[in-house]
Amino acid sequence: MIEDELARIRVLPVVVIDDPGRCVPLAHALAEGGVPCAEITLRTPDALDAVAAVADLEGFLVGAGTVVGSSQLDRAVDAGARFAVSPGFDRELSLAASGRGIALIPGVATASEVLAAGAAGHSTVKLFPAAQLGGAGMISALRGPFPDVRFVPSGGISLDNAAEYDLDAVLTVSTSWIAPRAEIAAGRFDEITARARAFRAAVGR
Repeated sequence: MIEDELARIRVLPVVVIDDPGRCVPLAHALAEGGVPCAEITLRTPDALDAVAAVADLEGFLVGAGTVVGSSQLDRAVDAGARFAVSPGFDRELSLAASGRGIALIPGVATASEVLAAGAAGHSTVKLFPAAQLGGAGMISALRGPFPDVRFVPSGGISLDNAAEYDLDAVLTVSTSWIAPRAEIAAGRFDEITARARAFRAAVGR
């Protein structure tokens, strides 16, 4: 299962790609740092080409992020995304993901949204924006009424607070700190490898 792979890696880099030509060296840099995966956000015109560029890369797990509609989801699946991440929960999007056979991690910010996502069959949800919602404390609070839910905290997480999320309730930790847009554009892949290794050490078991 995709969730098992993400749990094993323990870190999910969120990346914004402007040049698909940077994707393969980025994937190699992340993998060298112990993080062979990425969530490529659909925020740029070439994002789907970026997904396709690494979709068949052996040992690398690529997903599409900021998926907000079923048509986006279809294009992401067609490009080779193996999972999708949404900033919020939408039942239509959930049904579309189920129909395409792709794992969807919907975003939640409240207990009510966790309930709604669970009713739609999602046992893994993205807590977003995590830091603004209370971070690890929020996850610990939600863990009580939802003991079977696994969380993917995202938003405001850097190396400074990464270790706070080394919790049983956390499937993987989502962060844009590892591969900033400017570092990717400049081709500073050695720096990205170092960041991946440091972040993985902070949250890994």
